[in-house]
Amino acid sequence: MFKLYISHPLQGVASHLFFLLMKLLPITWASALGGCSGRLIGPRLSISKRARRNMSIAFPEKSKDEIEDLVRQMWDNLGRTVTEYPLLNRIRVDGQSPHVKLIGDEYLELLRDDDKAGLLFTGHLGNWEIPAICISARGLPQHFVYRAPNNPYVEKLFERRHLIDCTPIPKGAKGARVALKALSQGAHLGMLVDQKMNDGIAAPFFGHNAMSAPALAQFALKFRCPVIPVRVERLQGPNFCITCYPPLEIIPSGDKQADILNITTMVNGILESWIREQPAQWLWLHNRWPDDVR
Repeated sequence: MFKLYISHPLQGVASHLFFLLMKLLPITWASALGGCSGRLIGPRLSISKRARRNMSIAFPEKSKDEIEDLVRQMWDNLGRTVTEYPLLNRIRVDGQSPHVKLIGDEYLELLRDDDKAGLLFTGHLGNWEIPAICISARGLPQHFVYRAPNNPYVEKLFERRHLIDCTPIPKGAKGARVALKALSQGAHLGMLVDQKMNDGIAAPFFGHNAMSAPALAQFALKFRCPVIPVRVERLQGPNFCITCYPPLEIIPSGDKQADILNITTMVNGILESWIREQPAQWLWLHNRWPDDVR
């Protein structure tokens, strides 16, 4: 009752005020404000202990000071991502925006023109909202899977994504059915695939098994469709580079479970390579590895 009638409405009001205030600022100012706030506040939050643990697991060679510097940089990126969210309509690939450089556009064109279903995946890197916006603006409408906020008042803000002909699909059993139907009709589906999934499969990630979502591999095998890795990098402030890579080479062996593990391992390896190059731009706050990993 407290959440329904007090907590959720108050959070909703605060979120709407935040959106309104950010929209009054130039995007460079909003991004800088988010970065500064993230650096000052984030490392002091208790959840940063998880980031430090995760970084120590991934980079055992790094010193405590190096880990602390990465934590500050991670919060800078996360703070910027939060304050940029209300201004996503100003970050487009439409020939007028100076904020995004797109590499590998030819792979999007192949996906758009092959009359087949297609999959695109990325992780929580840079500002992970940017790829869907820019890909749709390049003439490739897509469905994308996302985790809906628990607060319905906040959810209404997330519905205001500046996407062209794109359909958000909330995670869960119902969302999985929607995604299957969309792919069976030749649609394209974007997925964030770097979070822990308790009922997923164990696949290597930074040298340790991590519970990983098998859905991308299952969809790829079921529909025999192209799978495009999409990387987003923050260059400076609200400026980004999006790189679309060639489709993964997937050759089914006839052993479905082995194929799912192999594809998931391949995807984890791609994500790991991106994170190693720009570790501060990944969201290290996920509980990615089991408690017994040191």
